[in-house]
Amino acid sequence: MLARKAAAPASPVLTIVLCFMVALIEGFDLQAAGIAAPHIAMAFGLTPVQLGWLFSVGLLGLLPGALVGGWLADRLGRKAVLIAAVLLFGGFSLLTAHAGSYASLLLARLATGLGLGAALPILIALSSEVADAQLKGIAVSLTYCGVPLGGAMAALTGVLGVGGDWRLIFYLGGVAPILVAGLLALLLRESPVVRQAGAAGPESAISGLFARGRATATLLIWLSSFFTLAVLYMLLNWLPSLLAALGYDRVQAGYVQILFNIGGAAGSVLTGWLLDRGRPVLLVLGTYLGMLVFLAALGLVQRFDLLLLAGAGAGFCAIGAQLLLYALAPGLYPARIRATGVGATVAAGRLGSMAGPLVAGQVLALGLGGSAVLLAAAPGLLLSAGMALLLMRGQRRDAAMISAASDR
Repeated sequence: MLARKAAAPASPVLTIVLCFMVALIEGFDLQAAGIAAPHIAMAFGLTPVQLGWLFSVGLLGLLPGALVGGWLADRLGRKAVLIAAVLLFGGFSLLTAHAGSYASLLLARLATGLGLGAALPILIALSSEVADAQLKGIAVSLTYCGVPLGGAMAALTGVLGVGGDWRLIFYLGGVAPILVAGLLALLLRESPVVRQAGAAGPESAISGLFARGRATATLLIWLSSFFTLAVLYMLLNWLPSLLAALGYDRVQAGYVQILFNIGGAAGSVLTGWLLDRGRPVLLVLGTYLGMLVFLAALGLVQRFDLLLLAGAGAGFCAIGAQLLLYALAPGLYPARIRATGVGATVAAGRLGSMAGPLVAGQVLALGLGGSAVLLAAAPGLLLSAGMALLLMRGQRRDAAMISAASDR
């Protein structure tokens, strides 16, 4: 275990603001490839399947990034690993702009994904750890709402035509994190929980996810995250192309994507607020059923005003469902393996986020159309909702057992 110097207590508000800033930039970079995709396809002569790989290879880096980033944050502390992750995805976003071939483009997006993946579980763990027990859900949601807002900024960049010079969006996504890394170095304080709990070794961290009755909860949250993120990242990456296939122009598609992300930010905050007020089952039913309804609407409605409403509703429910899982994850694990546990949950979701764009690309390559892509998401959403409900049931049972034991 590494010795740590005493540090000033972390300010909850300052910590959440800094985490929100990182999440904002992360959301921008996660959607940068989707916004720039039509121009990249023209520049490199890419097919839909090759574009699917471009989306998925960046998401591929998120998987080991989340696992290793969470584990290192438990061993070395949240602050140092977060700064390293932010510098990593900022630097390789800049290198994406200088890619001269399809292969170098894939390698740059893979490395960018490593940094993005490492940052997210640390942001979730940090914001949860500095908040009071009754405010942990809203703390995580205020941090995480930066991701869809960053995506809205990326979509607005596309609407304004900046995506026409596809390299510029990656310059924006590269310079901003490097500047924010400086703020983190100056202002961010280490998590008080990390200073008190110490760090776990590699074996105890991994095995701890399944020890002491945690195995069922761990597997359930992994499966639910997989299917939820499969749908979410299918939408984030393919929504502009799907809307174009339905006959909408670039500006119209951009407005739908902006509202998708703004709806997602609202869904994130409201979900966290309701979670702190003990409404988890209602949240699961509302978010997943809402996703089914709004995904169908995206593929079926004919009027543009209704399409805008469907986009906002889909974002509200999809990102609200993801936030629900991320807000629950820190409470499943003790402090010494918390970032590892959150990182493993994020990584399981990243497997889904890789599968979603690839499946969408294959469906489009078969000529089945954008509506088929949206409707094909329904089985995964039903499975994800079922897993989330089982997780809630297990948590309520465990809480009741602890309460009964304390009354004896």
